[in-house]
Amino acid sequence: MKKKIILVSGDPNSINSEIIYKSWKTLSKKIRKNIFIISNYKLLKDQYRKLNYKIKLTLVKDIFNEPASTNLKILDVKINYKNSFNVPEKQSSRFIYKSLNLAHKLSLNKKVAGIINCPINKNLLKKKNIGVTEFLASKCLVKKDSEVMIIKNSKLMVSPLTTHLDVKYISKKISKKLIIKKVKIINNWYKKIFKRKPKIGILGLNPHNAELRQDSEERKIIIPAIDKLKKNGILINGPLVSDTAFIDEYKRYNIIVGMYHDQVLSPFKTLFKFDAINLTLGLKYIRVSPDHGVGVDKILLKKSNPESLLKCIQHVDKVGR
Repeated sequence: MKKKIILVSGDPNSINSEIIYKSWKTLSKKIRKNIFIISNYKLLKDQYRKLNYKIKLTLVKDIFNEPASTNLKILDVKINYKNSFNVPEKQSSRFIYKSLNLAHKLSLNKKVAGIINCPINKNLLKKKNIGVTEFLASKCLVKKDSEVMIIKNSKLMVSPLTTHLDVKYISKKISKKLIIKKVKIINNWYKKIFKRKPKIGILGLNPHNAELRQDSEERKIIIPAIDKLKKNGILINGPLVSDTAFIDEYKRYNIIVGMYHDQVLSPFKTLFKFDAINLTLGLKYIRVSPDHGVGVDKILLKKSNPESLLKCIQHVDKVGR
């Protein structure tokens, strides 16, 4: 029996129902049979009515004992609303927590290939500097700073050392220990998946690497971490200069590790648009998500690109077998 794929519909005030529909229409019947959506049955039905999308929905209670179906299969989570695309924040927040908790619980079962969560407004998680990456890491009792965010496609991978952290706290968070721990996790994961060592480029923190001044983070923290990692047999080079690394130099590497979120995600998205997925390493299961936001400005326009969600589904179907 093929493993199940859990798809969390995510933020109700979003383009998520649209990209789920567009992806579903593209998927083979074989993959459709194994996908289960954590959402609200009535909410999705109302949203598809507004979008004028024709799709068969089926309410299910037990993903492990359901007859095979190519319908969009919904595990129902309660939510109260009047306008299906303008759900109150309090209701949306409760819905998100319930959905993620259910996805986490189900994905601990070995019959589940992994979780895909559609985009979520991080304000709904109600904790500062917490995104889905950090939330699921806490649910999995991951040791401090052992979760790793990877944004990838077939051409490149990038990883921010710190994730959803305000810029003013970044320099205080970075340490030699943190760099070594996360790079080792990335290296071990890559070897397991691709059966070879990755070539890793690591960025500095400051403009022009602070010209490598003695008191810079580059000299005090990043270079000593690189030296230690090289002694451990890891193929790593840096610190690369951030403002030029993504012109051409990135092509020499399999993975670029940056010091903070936008340092690597902004150039990556500029280069590859929707051709990317977001993975979390270090959890008890596979977790991926589309590499874009909730798209509030695009609701009901029916112009949203489902490519990233499709790639998430394909990744879990392939890797989580």
